[in-house]
Amino acid sequence: MSTLFLRTLRDDPADAEVPSHKLLVRAGYVRRSSPGVYEWLPLGLKVFRNVERIVRDEMDAIGAQEILLPALLPREPYEATGRWTEYGPTLFRMRDRKGADMLLGPTHEEMFTRLVKGEYSSYKDLPVTLYQVQTKYRDEERPRAGLLRGREFVMKDSYSFDLDDAGLQASYDDHRAAYQRIFERLGITYVIVAATAGAMGGSRSEEFLAVCDVGEDTFVRSTESDYAANVEAVETPVPEDRPLDGLPAATVRETGDTPTIETLVEWANRTLEGDYTAADTLKNVMVKIRRPGGEWQITAVAVPGDREVDMKRLEAAVEPAEVDLLEDSDFAANPSLVKGYIGPKAVQAAGFTYLVDPRVVTGTRWITGADEQGKHYVDLVCGRDFTPDGVIEAAQVRAGDPSPDGRGVLETAKGIEIGHIFQLGRKYTDAFSFDVLGENGKPVRPTMGSYGLGVSRAVAVLAEQMHDEVGLRWPREVAPYDVHLVVANKDEQAVLGAEQLAEQLDVAGLSVLFDDRKASPGVKFKDAELLGMPVVVVVGRGWADGTIEIRDRFTGSAETAPIADAVQAVTTAVRG
Repeated sequence: MSTLFLRTLRDDPADAEVPSHKLLVRAGYVRRSSPGVYEWLPLGLKVFRNVERIVRDEMDAIGAQEILLPALLPREPYEATGRWTEYGPTLFRMRDRKGADMLLGPTHEEMFTRLVKGEYSSYKDLPVTLYQVQTKYRDEERPRAGLLRGREFVMKDSYSFDLDDAGLQASYDDHRAAYQRIFERLGITYVIVAATAGAMGGSRSEEFLAVCDVGEDTFVRSTESDYAANVEAVETPVPEDRPLDGLPAATVRETGDTPTIETLVEWANRTLEGDYTAADTLKNVMVKIRRPGGEWQITAVAVPGDREVDMKRLEAAVEPAEVDLLEDSDFAANPSLVKGYIGPKAVQAAGFTYLVDPRVVTGTRWITGADEQGKHYVDLVCGRDFTPDGVIEAAQVRAGDPSPDGRGVLETAKGIEIGHIFQLGRKYTDAFSFDVLGENGKPVRPTMGSYGLGVSRAVAVLAEQMHDEVGLRWPREVAPYDVHLVVANKDEQAVLGAEQLAEQLDVAGLSVLFDDRKASPGVKFKDAELLGMPVVVVVGRGWADGTIEIRDRFTGSAETAPIADAVQAVTTAVRG
């Protein structure tokens, strides 16, 4: 350690919000280069390479072949699929000196498809799965949490090419199992959840989420089954339509100053017969949606009044379109939309789209805006008094909601996305008109899968899940070194003995970080705790009595061992 390129810090960095960010910087594993961009220092790079090795092991085991494509890419392939526009401001765009548009790759479906099309032309060439471990770039508006949400990150991305859907399913299943083995070897606590395909496209999609309180992804799971999903992918159980016969006629009522759901419910319970709650009201949230290359279109999203519109769910439902709330200027330009009193009739009369939550089915009756200041409809019935233009999944998902599989109710938790697998189908092979000659002599269009895994993010996830109050705690598979050997005794014989022990452990096949610095034992012990090697060996006062101390960084337990048996004792501690 006297020559290791390392400086540990006693204080947390000012911009750090989550434990992994604080500890990786304090322990000298990474340093911030610019917002969302980090430098890997020797210890951090060792962890990174170990994660990378495990990923490669399992990808190679399913027959995937590693290649490496550029990060600097031409515009044309992404224009062909529409993603040059769909990615919006998150795409790093630039021009070369000749004025040609370029981008820094966020993901490589287009490039892999074009590559395979250029090399393969027969059914005999397929199936094939290719992968790379490569730096990706996304211009995050607000990069945060260190390695967990950066503008530059390293991802393993792989792509399968099969002749038919059965082949795609097999490739998808192989990747799913490989990811499970990877995360189990890493020791990450994770869940697999149903997810939306987003800008990637395709049919089936699942995310691997590391369970963590600081995660940005909210997921749900059933209390009575194995159902789990990202909130964006939750499908609301749709109630049965109700009969229209015998329902009271809709009436417009003077409700006074009632621009919020709370004030409207207070009015209803004060004026109408019955016990009303927010769930009896219909909230109409006005947004504008813009398809790639299109104009903003005003849309109403109607949800039961006891729920909010979840913007992440709404964005997922209309992706790759952009979504924004209406501004004051939009309302000023459309005076028929009376803020706080908007109902379906004015929305549709103005030619705007009216989308409803799946719970708003035929025969349900609502208290909702009557499109005039201080007025609301009472008993406005879906399917009789208004007909929605469509259904949209945009309402917040709550703990206690019925599970979509009909078994139990949902509970919510937080997670960090560490892997995402997609059945892309033929979106990309269609875009590039990629066919191979089939066995019957006719052209066959291959079907694709895409599979991403965050390599650099996995380092942060490990730090997030496995730290304690004093520092990092790396599992042996990824730790920079097997053993952290601390000399806590200034006696020359003890120092010499520690040097010999370091050499012996090295010969025994263990990697050793040897703290030979002329620093106090207290400083050395604090650094050993912060750096987080799985086993810490102390050559201290016990040396005079012929013993060393072996500490388990995970459990905090410690034991002594005779110097004569030190190598065997340390090896056993490391390898279990």
